Amino acid sequence: MPFVNIKIAGNSPTKEQKERVIKGVTDVLVTELGKNPATTFVVIEEVPTDNWGIGGESVTERRKKTG
Repeated sequence: MPFVNIKIAGNSPTKEQKERVIKGVTDVLVTELGKNPATTFVVIEEVPTDNWGIGGESVTERRKKTG
């Protein structure tokens, strides 16, 4: 029973994009590992960029620097 947790910082994907990601990840697990799609769980979590840090600073601040 696979459980895949995908975290995305900011720039929220559309409902349609999320549906394609969930289907695509499920399909990979079915094709490559022979998993049952009925018991394959995919969760997409959207994390505010202020709550996600890289190299000691938030993604919000890093994005300000790179434009």
